[in-house]
Amino acid sequence: MLTFIGAIVALILGFIVYGKFIERFFGADDSRPTPAIEKADGVDFSPMPTWKVFTIQFLNIAGLGPIFGAILGALYGPMAYLWIVFGCIFMGATHDYFSGMLSVRHGGASIPEIVGKYLGKGFQNFLRVFTLLLLIFVGVAFVSGPAGLLANLTEGGLHIWLYIIFAYYLVATLLPINKIIGRIYPVFGATLIIMALAIAGAMLWGGINGSVLMPELSSASFANFHHHPTKNILFPMMFIVISCGALSGFHSTQAPMMARTIKKESYGRYVFYGAMIAEGIVAIIWATAAMTFFGGAEGLNGTMQISGHDPAWVVNEISVAWLGKVGAVFAIIGVIACPITTGDTAFRSARLTIADVFKLDQSTIKKRLIISIPLFAIGFVLSQLEFPVIWQFLGISNQILAVVVLWTGAMYLAKEQKAHWFLSLPAMFMTVVCVAYLLVAQNILGDYALEINMGISIGIGASLLAIGLFIWRAKQVGINVQTV
Repeated sequence: MLTFIGAIVALILGFIVYGKFIERFFGADDSRPTPAIEKADGVDFSPMPTWKVFTIQFLNIAGLGPIFGAILGALYGPMAYLWIVFGCIFMGATHDYFSGMLSVRHGGASIPEIVGKYLGKGFQNFLRVFTLLLLIFVGVAFVSGPAGLLANLTEGGLHIWLYIIFAYYLVATLLPINKIIGRIYPVFGATLIIMALAIAGAMLWGGINGSVLMPELSSASFANFHHHPTKNILFPMMFIVISCGALSGFHSTQAPMMARTIKKESYGRYVFYGAMIAEGIVAIIWATAAMTFFGGAEGLNGTMQISGHDPAWVVNEISVAWLGKVGAVFAIIGVIACPITTGDTAFRSARLTIADVFKLDQSTIKKRLIISIPLFAIGFVLSQLEFPVIWQFLGISNQILAVVVLWTGAMYLAKEQKAHWFLSLPAMFMTVVCVAYLLVAQNILGDYALEINMGISIGIGASLLAIGLFIWRAKQVGINVQTV
């Protein structure tokens, strides 16, 4: 129980202390007009109340991520606490803040356009394609998963539910942001938070009365508890499995959408840094609940090896057992409604990204349809793939994008003659994680996967090469990195 409470307190203090430091370090300035005010068009650029922007941002970046990812991460044991807490405070929330505020400073620009400004045209063109593919896969993953669950619950056809959800996606993507997203999503965002808090309350009460035993972080916890440790290596696998709640590149694709709605720069800490901290808290709650409910990491691993026992099943079992009928309702909202809302904002971000690349006006529905119809046609074709096939593309793609955004933020700081290490060090760490994962992951390379020590060594070499290229690039454009 002490570990759980300590983790929550650390995340809250991270927002209060480190979040405020990052805000001042960036130089948030309320005298600057934000894109929502300067470019207001009533469609994508539309000022909204901060509490509403926060809940939409939280729902956009969360969905199933901090629930499913945390449950899968809990298979590795209590070590997940360290990655969620320290990753969220010093990497994830900082990454989200900079991606959001850089968009604010650049007129609400999509992340590929920002990357191009600081890392060059090559990275810009790569990220335009990469981000678009990631957004489509996120949208498809968050339509095929809920559609399958709805088909099972209603005994209806999978394709019927796919048609219904895609139809909703199209409407939500085309309408002004304050028509559906601005009105309904705060409710779902609040529901996701209430669901997590209710689970935390039930778990704490069980810990107090002795009916449950909550896991604690100790010297014995510094091990890999996964039931297949040779395939699911603690480092780097856990750092890819737990993305939402610790660090997620997908968040940078959502930040520009909210950057076009905040009224003042000082609100960015609450919307971007704060939403990520909230997601970290949700991840801590579900990682702890999964281990607690099934009798520790070992019990969770044993349960997850049984056919049909996936994270959605875990959520339902815990919610119903601890919260009763109310829990069943929350479970349905959590595993069906929330991912759908993340999926449609992914497609909306994809539309905005394409519009930014080709400088396409989006003021009328007809002009938005020109982009949206081909986008959804591709998405529907991809939705015919098996859900696990879609999902395996997301984890590593997510963190590769995070690496690029962290390097971008570091270059911005260097250009501003500020200490780039607050972002370049996280970028170096995640470069090691991603390169090592690509080299040792058997689900990618199969029998050609490298031995773990070799993969990590190459990852470290790639990280050192990256910081060398970063410094060289900075000098090429006239930045004196020696002073920062």
